[in-house]
Amino acid sequence: MSLYVDRRGHGSIPLVLLHGWAMHGGVLAPLVEALETQCTMYVVDLPGHGRSRDCGLPLEPQACAAAIARVTPPAIWLGWSLGGTIALTAALELPRQVRGLAMLCATPKFVRDAGWPHGSDAQLVHQLASDLETDYHATIERFLALEAMGSADPRGELRHLRQLVFAHGEPDLRVLQEGIRILESSDRRAALPDLAVPSAWVSGRRDRLVPPQAMAWSASQCGGQYTEIQQAGHAPFFGHARAVAQVLQPLLTSTKFEQVR
Repeated sequence: MSLYVDRRGHGSIPLVLLHGWAMHGGVLAPLVEALETQCTMYVVDLPGHGRSRDCGLPLEPQACAAAIARVTPPAIWLGWSLGGTIALTAALELPRQVRGLAMLCATPKFVRDAGWPHGSDAQLVHQLASDLETDYHATIERFLALEAMGSADPRGELRHLRQLVFAHGEPDLRVLQEGIRILESSDRRAALPDLAVPSAWVSGRRDRLVPPQAMAWSASQCGGQYTEIQQAGHAPFFGHARAVAQVLQPLLTSTKFEQVR
């Protein structure tokens, strides 16, 4: 089975969208709606997730970036949460394919340590990895609660995430474990000054998974545009899709593309 990519919208700006851990492309629907007249979007279900559950590809940033690049045109890539790790990898290694980069509540290093104060608790990530082995559904539920935490309506957002997460079947346990390992080990901070494409870094002020400070620092390292969405948590496209679309405008309009066919 091949990687599933849903083409949406009818605008002149090509945009690839990558979702986060345990989700699928459908979670980004509010943002897709907000951009559908401006962009032609390639909404990816990452390997092991949604309608790509049985595609067989590993959830490894370089492998994913290469596979997505083979089935999409040159475009701006937007990655949310774990999807940002893949989008950043593609932007660094495939600049002819990735003409611009939007990082939405995404960071070059997820886990906090002595040299990186702007990350999540390493023990939390390690516990998620351990719990996946014994209580798959409860682990996903706990992660969804962390994603909703800090938003203006955490209960409503959590309900929405619960409805969406299994909308196209359960994500593959193998890739969920691979995703946790990526969160534990990935670190692209040193490569940020080499980023050759324009970038936008958009955070939710109330995000409890990816601190806004991590994204502000990252933007400063690559000359990117940093914006904080007030009242938003880790998933700012819920309730703030228009605001996210607005702050993406400088990036979306700064690169000229051939007419999307």
